[in-house]
Amino acid sequence: MTTPSPLDAPAEQYVKLVLAVGQHDGNYVDAYYGPEAWAKEAEATKLPLPEIAARAAAMVAAVEATPVPADELLAMRHRFLLTQLRSLEARVRMLSGEKMKFDEESQALYGAKDPGHTDAEFEAVLAELDKRLPGQGPLVDRLDRFRNDFVIPKDKLDEVFRVAIQEARRRTLQHVELPANEHFTLEYVTNKPWSGYNWYKGNSTSVIQINTDLPFYILRAIDLAAHEGYPGHHVYNALLEQHLVRGRGWVELTVYPLHSPMSLIAEGSANYGIDVAFPDAEAYLRDVLFPLAGLDPKRAANYVAVEALAAKLSYASNEGARRYLDGQLSREATRDWFVRYGLVSVERATQKMAFIDSYRAYVINYNLGQDLVKQYVERHMGADTSPERRWQVFRELLSSMRLPADLYPAAKAE
Repeated sequence: MTTPSPLDAPAEQYVKLVLAVGQHDGNYVDAYYGPEAWAKEAEATKLPLPEIAARAAAMVAAVEATPVPADELLAMRHRFLLTQLRSLEARVRMLSGEKMKFDEESQALYGAKDPGHTDAEFEAVLAELDKRLPGQGPLVDRLDRFRNDFVIPKDKLDEVFRVAIQEARRRTLQHVELPANEHFTLEYVTNKPWSGYNWYKGNSTSVIQINTDLPFYILRAIDLAAHEGYPGHHVYNALLEQHLVRGRGWVELTVYPLHSPMSLIAEGSANYGIDVAFPDAEAYLRDVLFPLAGLDPKRAANYVAVEALAAKLSYASNEGARRYLDGQLSREATRDWFVRYGLVSVERATQKMAFIDSYRAYVINYNLGQDLVKQYVERHMGADTSPERRWQVFRELLSSMRLPADLYPAAKAE
């Protein structure tokens, strides 16, 4: 039996406020597995935004007035509630009409800010890729032609994804103890602004959806297996439920507001988890997934090298989104920006624009989040750089209520 805490009542009210915001923002409640009556109450009541804002301000004041516990984990809970509530306040202001610049929005909602990148940084990567991909025509077309040789055939898509997910699960279970009943359902969908999504349902179960609007390059099988499944979103949510919801009765973690600092941890750890689970990605592709998909294993090394170079352009997503949302670039100019500096086809750039229209500054959570998680894990590994130590630190992060400010070195934490 858990010991009652002064934070229990604010935690319950926080959950109800998140559900209330969800009535005004269909994307806000990414997961909820708390009392069904609370969800029904939110739907029936549909609190007006000004009332939600007033209640959130009162809850912030109430949590601030609660003494910070001496226990490290309890202190983390106190900080978590305050941080999440302040983010909720910002989201309500946005839904009420307040306009924020890209950096203001990312700091207010996600607790972090991308320091920014210059065109020259991206041009340097383009120059490297230009040398790597000889031939005629624009670089984006050459990369597109190159990648087309590594598309997973449609009739192999399900088998390749299931094999990759099962391997990611096998590797993760060697280092992370999960509930015996944990499992996922895999679905294929269309007409979505994202390529993959994990819908966590509680009781250690997830629905993983793969969007088949556009062809999948084979490296994405590993990426999505780890990111959406193991040790990514599915594992993160299952560990929080296991250790903190069921283990301690902390109801605030039965809800996951998408536009909140939790997302930087969730997306950053899911992206970093790809390398944790597949440090041998090239060999695994060559020996397992290439033959399964009917691709030439001899080309795996060059393919992985090109994709590693292209990955250095990931921050172009943030920069393009910043300029678009801040009014510096038109929609069409931003799409062209992604074609040039993201080196994606017009079709994929159009899908990226749809994502930004829906999720706005959320893009920082993927790359900035990954880099912050990576730095946090490596800093806490100390002198022991073994794979097991990496898994240990990573596992502890996934099982905790740590937030973006916790990822920075102490001297730089805000």
